[in-house]
Amino acid sequence: MIKFLRVLLIAFYFFAGSYHFINPESYYPLIPDYLPYPELINYSSGFIEIMLAICVSIPKTRLLAVNGIILILIAFIPSHIYFITEGGCMSDSLCVPVWVAWVRLIFIHPLLIYWAWSVRKK
Repeated sequence: MIKFLRVLLIAFYFFAGSYHFINPESYYPLIPDYLPYPELINYSSGFIEIMLAICVSIPKTRLLAVNGIILILIAFIPSHIYFITEGGCMSDSLCVPVWVAWVRLIFIHPLLIYWAWSVRKK
């Protein structure tokens, strides 16, 4: 089961990272206005997610990569809070009820952290 969850995690973060390059416009509204260089933040995040996904697949770098995923998820918390403070609507294409944004922050985000932590062993 751990191997399946690991492969799923690798695919999830590889796709998520790739999507920063495929459709960067979907991420720009999520980057808080107070942060400079949203393009750099977006592409850097995508690159880091792809690299971490690859490193999870390598036993020697897995623990470091899992810790990296956890750190990047923590680094994304201000973005989730920004999304909530903006009422769950960032653009015409990205609009959810505020309660969905809260569920994402309070439940889904910790589950993603736990998921990464759970696949750290060989």
